[in-house]
Amino acid sequence: MPSCEVLIVGAGPAGCAAAIRGKQLGLEVVVVDKATFPRDKCCGDGLTTLALRELERLGVHPTAMPSWFEIGDVYLRSPQGREIQLSLPRNRGQYAAVVERRELDAELVRVALDSGVQIRQGTGFEQIKLDDDGARVRLQDGTTMSAKTVIAADGMWSPVRKALGCTPVGYRGDWHAFRQYLHADGVRSRHLWVWFEKDLLPGYAWSFPLEGGRVNVGFGVVRNGAVDGAQLASIWAGLLERPHLRQVLGDVRPEASHKAWPIPARLPRAQLSLGCVMFVGDAATATDPMTGEGIGQALETGRLAAQAISEEDQPRLAALRYEKSVRVALQRDHRLASSLSRLLTKPGLAETALGLVNATDWSRKHFARWMFEDYPRAALLSPGRWKRGVFNTRGAWENVT
Repeated sequence: MPSCEVLIVGAGPAGCAAAIRGKQLGLEVVVVDKATFPRDKCCGDGLTTLALRELERLGVHPTAMPSWFEIGDVYLRSPQGREIQLSLPRNRGQYAAVVERRELDAELVRVALDSGVQIRQGTGFEQIKLDDDGARVRLQDGTTMSAKTVIAADGMWSPVRKALGCTPVGYRGDWHAFRQYLHADGVRSRHLWVWFEKDLLPGYAWSFPLEGGRVNVGFGVVRNGAVDGAQLASIWAGLLERPHLRQVLGDVRPEASHKAWPIPARLPRAQLSLGCVMFVGDAATATDPMTGEGIGQALETGRLAAQAISEEDQPRLAALRYEKSVRVALQRDHRLASSLSRLLTKPGLAETALGLVNATDWSRKHFARWMFEDYPRAALLSPGRWKRGVFNTRGAWENVT
């Protein structure tokens, strides 16, 4: 029976981050994924400063991905139509970017392979059994592998989590989102836009620019039972006809069809481990509950899982260490983001909040960096987490041309 020290199910950002970091730490890692890369992944494609720093640490470089687009200016539109321009720091590295997930995930797989990680593509997970020595995992090709530790990086629907009976009954995610790639000729489409539409709050619509005159356009809403599938389809059908979106996008040419996907964002209530199994990324429901962004959280949880395994000889102790590190790193920020998301439900409160954001140059600058996770979200409210330079950090790839 084939065996390994760490078996990772899923080769997306969380799985690859765990694999690459694990290899750097001297772990014997095998990754399996039912897909063959490159493959499309439904996503908004935006990358925060948190995500960019994690990618830099893993050895990823923007020039490897043709659609990569660095973001310098961000535009917000309030429920009453007020436009707010936010600028990220210049000449200090990259603080925000957009890249097609098809390219990002394929590049992470390439970096992992180049580092010596064994990745079995086109090989899906089927079943898992835990025992005193770790886990035995049966794959869809008929192979059974034994592993000391398993990292479940297999997404929102996580077959590993389901096989272990850890998925909450009836859980279908906390957000729901639509996206489509378009060719847009509007001059203003080269900026990143977020529209806080009254009928989407506390969600929003977006347009994220990509190289080649393309944009990722979509919207996300909180799944609370108030909006059903027919209403979501109706919103999507009319989204591009809203005058303020058309004014930004100009003439558009759709590329393929739109896609929809659920977003899991309930980290404080999430089960992060069971025995020798750790859940990372979307399988850990680690997405930000206010923005719906999850790539940075996926990369960070994957890295923390690998580090915990390298620091503990016993898998169950490693799992406990991992859970503690994730809750320290992310949970306070998630609770704050969740509270702010509830405040944005009402158009009047959203308008007031955005008015405060736009009050001064200082508020605009720091909200932009707070929005893109340049520092811990809850740092402003928890001085105990402050350290020298926490609000004056550099972007990713500062010294790379």
